[in-house]
Order: sequence, then structure tokens, then C-alpha cells
Amino acid sequence: MTQPADLVFVDGAVFRSDAARSWSEAVAVTGNRIVAVGTTADVASLIGPETEVVELDGKLLCAGFQDAHVHPATGGLELGRCNLAESPDAAAAQAAVAAYAERHPDEAWIRGGGWRYDWFPGGAPSARLLDRLVPDRPAHLVVADGHSAWVNSQALAAAGVTAATPDPADGRIERFADGRPQGTLHEGAMSLMAGVMPADTAAEIDAAILAGQSYLHSFGVTAWQDAWVTPSLHEGYVRLASDGRLRSRVRGSLWWNRSAGLSQLDGMEQMRSESVGTYVAGTVKLMLDGVCENFTARLLAPYLDEDGSPTDNCGIDMIDRDELPAIVTAVVARGFQPHFHAIGDAAVRAALDAVEAAAATHRTVHLRPHIAHIQIIDPTDLPRFRRLGVVANAQPLWACHDAAQDDMTIPFIGSDRAALQYPFADLLRHGATLAMGSDWSVSTPNVMAQASVAVTRQALDQDSPDPLLPEQGITLADALTAFTAGSAYVNHLEEERGTIAVGKLADLVVLDRDPFEAEAIWKTAVDLTIVGGEIVYRGSG
Repeated sequence: MTQPADLVFVDGAVFRSDAARSWSEAVAVTGNRIVAVGTTADVASLIGPETEVVELDGKLLCAGFQDAHVHPATGGLELGRCNLAESPDAAAAQAAVAAYAERHPDEAWIRGGGWRYDWFPGGAPSARLLDRLVPDRPAHLVVADGHSAWVNSQALAAAGVTAATPDPADGRIERFADGRPQGTLHEGAMSLMAGVMPADTAAEIDAAILAGQSYLHSFGVTAWQDAWVTPSLHEGYVRLASDGRLRSRVRGSLWWNRSAGLSQLDGMEQMRSESVGTYVAGTVKLMLDGVCENFTARLLAPYLDEDGSPTDNCGIDMIDRDELPAIVTAVVARGFQPHFHAIGDAAVRAALDAVEAAAATHRTVHLRPHIAHIQIIDPTDLPRFRRLGVVANAQPLWACHDAAQDDMTIPFIGSDRAALQYPFADLLRHGATLAMGSDWSVSTPNVMAQASVAVTRQALDQDSPDPLLPEQGITLADALTAFTAGSAYVNHLEEERGTIAVGKLADLVVLDRDPFEAEAIWKTAVDLTIVGGEIVYRGSG
């Protein structure tokens, strides 16, 4: 006699995320595994008196989403600190900062983030403004994309940052005409604060990871790759995976310290050996450049000035391009997956060149090297993704017209290069494997919002129908597959997760409608999130 299933989904649309883009209408789960996929009639015999039956009835069941590039601990910390992510504009953000400081008189530093470049002239808020909001102690607020920090005068004084402080090689101090620090620190200049701000405690880190996990579960995300794992964050993941509180499968990208050299790989191997349960530290994160909005993304040709004339600035190489091939070769020689941050076309090319150099002496394809962000790709580099086995790791929410794009990017990179942005369709046409991630807390981890932009190339909060390079839009099936099978491949989880098939682990998500039939994809919400056969999130539906 067939044993009844624990959980059965019937009478709906089941998108399986497999190579055939096939569909079913019912799924049965016993324990933590999928035991049947087919029609409602196929699973009827598996329904017993104790079986929980979910009537899909117009809803969609798909494999649990995976986020290929996310920062859950940072997001979790920001949720509990001065969080400006929901502020609609500069005025609201300033009011939020002042209110937070008033509510937390005992905090030695006011910390948080989520402000936007386009809220302030030149994308650079001033210390003087923050002094008015927080006059009595240091304040440090990180921009939404994590590449700049807004600090007040007390924070600058605490760190000893003055007109005489030189710019670090990998960053820039925004300055007044006389050289005095203005209050915005870009890229590596943010590290000037590292020695004076309070360190996050183990308890704070654990709470942040768990808060991030809960938030990701609410959007159907059942596994992820944490794109910036420091030693203290690694220890937090090990603690939570050891005692079972880390429910989702996590691949940790160990942060490459640009000043530590190849010897740091010994410590990374030690961290990898400490992988336990649902957490594995199998990746190395290599930050190659910055972002276009603060002119630190590395470009093949110079940025333009406000008049449209070329400058002498092509951005920043966070890692010396001459040294990068040897670094990547050493990384893959130790069996680590390389995970690159590359925004500009020069940075993308440097990553591809480094993988190609490493592949000359070591097998690399099985490690699934991937390049995250890929905002600008020179057309000659598109075929190299497939040829080198490099996964294109896209953050689709940014592929639209918004203030950061229209006011702070296109005018300064020029129309020719602006036409090369976020080429998702071209990557697929050239045979690249496409994975997707949110980069939360930089932007929302809402997968359906991201998928909507990937398809329509339109911002969610704009009335204008003007899409950004609509020819680079992809189908919803391709977008959902990138967030399931594609990201599972990047996370080395495709054998067990990422598609709906008999024998796979039951990481699943039920959406409150079928987005293939909906007028607005982004309005789709999550009803249920299931990890290993257990429901970890129930929506309000």
C-alpha cells in the first residue's frame, strides 16, 4: 500500500523550471522530498487523512527561488537600525534620521542606510546636513547600493579624516574646494571608519542573519549565495547552521581582502573546512570595481563631464588588472568558486580575462565562476560567457529608467555605451547561463518585482511606459528559470533543488496568482514558502 503524502498541491499550474519549461498541475511531498509530479488524478492515491492538501485554484507553484547574490546580514542589520530604504525622498529620509536618533538616545553611533544618490546634488550628501539631524554623536549611513557612506562631522573627527587625509587607492573622499572632507566617502574610503565604529556583536550578527532569512522567506527565497562573508559573519552562519536555526541552504562568498595577498587563501580553506549543515563556504568574492553613479565603475573609455566632454576618469580597479589573473588562478587551484563584482565593461572584461588565464592551467568550468551585476558588457565579450563557462549573474531590478539611470548614469557614460546596459536577451542568445539575484539590501529581494523588470524593462514606480532597451527583455519563463534552476546551478545545488521533479528536495513556493496570466507581474505575492517539505512562511492570502 502506498504511504500517504504529507503535503499535496492540486488543481493548479505547476511551473517545473526544467530545460523543457514543462508544466504540471499537482505535486506530492513526503518528508522533505517530492514524491509525485503530474495531474491531480496522479496524486489522488497519495492523499490520506493526515495529508495537508493545498488547492492551487488559479495560483502558481514553482521551485523555491534562489538568490544568487544577496546580503541578508546587512539587510537584517538595516531592518533594525536607521533604515531609510522605504523613504520616498530626501526630506522623508532626513525626518527618519532625526526621529531615529531621538528614539535611540543611548546609541553611541547612529548607523544604518538606504539613502539614494539622486536625492542629493552630485550624489553626495554633506556632513553639515547630517550634523543638523544628529548633532550630538557620530553618524554613519550607507547608500542603498553600499558603495558610499554619508557621515557627519563627529564621525569624520573620530576617524581623524581631514583635508590632509589622502584618498585610498580604491576609493575617494568627497571634498570641498579647499580639500576638507565634505561628508561622503566613496568605495574604499569607507574603510576609514572601520576602526572607530562599534563592531557588531555575535548576538547582533546572529539576529541579523535570522531576520534576513525570515524576510527572504516572505518572498519565496529558499536558498541563497551571501555575496560578502567576512570571518565574523562566517562564524555566525556556522553557529546558526550547527544548531538548526539556519533553515535555508546558504553558499558563502568569502570576502577577498585586497591588501592581504594570496596567503589569505589558507584562512579561507580553514573556513571552508568549518562548513556545516545548511552552510558551505565554497566561494571567494572578488570586488573589481564600483558603480556608475559615483563614477567608480571601471569603463573601457572615460566618463563624460556635465557638458558631455570626456574626462580623464575611467573608474577604479579595486584589484590591479595585472595581478587579477594570478589571484583567480590561485583561487581556482584551491577549488574555490570565483564570484566577481563587475559593473563596467572594463571590469567585466577583466573578470573574463582572469578566468580564461586560470583555465589555461586549471579546470574552471565545474567551479561555476560567475560575474555579478554585468551592467555594461562590450558586445565582443558576450560570447565569452558560454565559451568560458562563466555564469551571468544579473540583478534585474536595475534594468529600467529611474533617477539613478537617467540622471546619474546615461549622461555620464554616453548614449553609445548606455545602449549596452543589462543585455539579458543578448546573453541568452549567445548561450550564456543566466542566474539572478537581488543584491538586497541594495534593492528589494521581491523576486516577482525583479522578474517584472526583467520582462518589461520598466520601473515599477513610474507612470511612464518608456522601457530601457526593450529588446533586451526576456520571457517570464526565462526570468523564473534564472531565479530557480539558474541560481541553483551557481549555488552548486542543482542536483537537489531548483526544479520540480520526483526525488528533488521539496523547496517550493506558492504564488497568490499565476503571473503568466496576470496583467502586472509585480503584483504577484507569495502565499507559501516551503523549505525541505516544511512551510516556513504563510502569506495573508
